[in-house]
Amino acid sequence: MKKLLELITGDDNVTLEPAYVWWAVAIIAGLALEGYSVYSGHTFDMTAYGVGMGGLLAGAGFGRKLGS
Repeated sequence: MKKLLELITGDDNVTLEPAYVWWAVAIIAGLALEGYSVYSGHTFDMTAYGVGMGGLLAGAGFGRKLGS
């Protein structure tokens, strides 16, 4: 569990890093959607999802940078 926590925290391993948390949420949501698609018999394009989610995360980061 400690190694997983290191993935979403900053250098002090205590403070959550928002960018890492959103990255983890996007990955978990993509895997959940993939599982649901397989279960329901539909297709799911993880590459297209990844490109779209990456664009959204990059846009949010860019907007945050401009807004601060």
